[in-house]
Amino acid sequence: MRVAGRVVIVTGAGSGIGRASAVLFTREGAFVGLVDRDSAGLQETQEAIEDAGSKTSAYVGDVGEADFAQTVVGDVMARRERLDVLMTAAGFSCGGTVLTTDPADWDAVFRTNVGGTWLWSRAAVPAMQRQGSGSIITLASQLAIAGGRNNSAYIAAKGAIISLTRTMALDFATDGIRVNAIAPGAIDTPMLRRSFARHADPEPVREASRNRHPMRRFGKAEEVAEAALHLASDASSFTTGTVMAVDGGWLAA
Repeated sequence: MRVAGRVVIVTGAGSGIGRASAVLFTREGAFVGLVDRDSAGLQETQEAIEDAGSKTSAYVGDVGEADFAQTVVGDVMARRERLDVLMTAAGFSCGGTVLTTDPADWDAVFRTNVGGTWLWSRAAVPAMQRQGSGSIITLASQLAIAGGRNNSAYIAAKGAIISLTRTMALDFATDGIRVNAIAPGAIDTPMLRRSFARHADPEPVREASRNRHPMRRFGKAEEVAEAALHLASDASSFTTGTVMAVDGGWLAA
């Protein structure tokens, strides 16, 4: 088992990449604290993990709330006395250009994506510093590197996550804390399906996105989870400050 005995927190664990990663981490021997604002989705993830014979804890709340982050990290530390991995997979997208995006939606995207990375890292780093080790895994996007249309808030937020990841990697390298980002391509998750549903005719948009990947398919959440597992494990012990693309060749095309 690649993360046996490790203690992990995964935000956005109620669906998609967060859920797939949490399930894989537990299968590989970790204890995972599950975080999401979707209580029903979170319960489904928890049941899937516990039905497979692993233990977990679930926390329902807004990842953009500073007190919530501190409370969850504190509870996990009280229960497990350490924190080895933080994965900030919670995300939100609204679509729109800078002209059509409502300011409230812009703020909500940054609150979840950037705030949900910063606040949880801020809560987790002191525990990792005390134990002299830790891995933080953030979720960026291939669009933050390649660019994209009609999704300005989301793409800007994911770009900020890449910059934040790199500066945290430098700030905490001598503390034994590694910080890396994953940049997925279009992954078949509820968020992706919702993004297509925003269009009047979703099917042509779906096909254009699928065919934009040289592999001519969407990724699976489980494929991104495997990358997260690598970054959480000792196999990536000399890897920090990097952006790992899991994008079906999107950035190479």
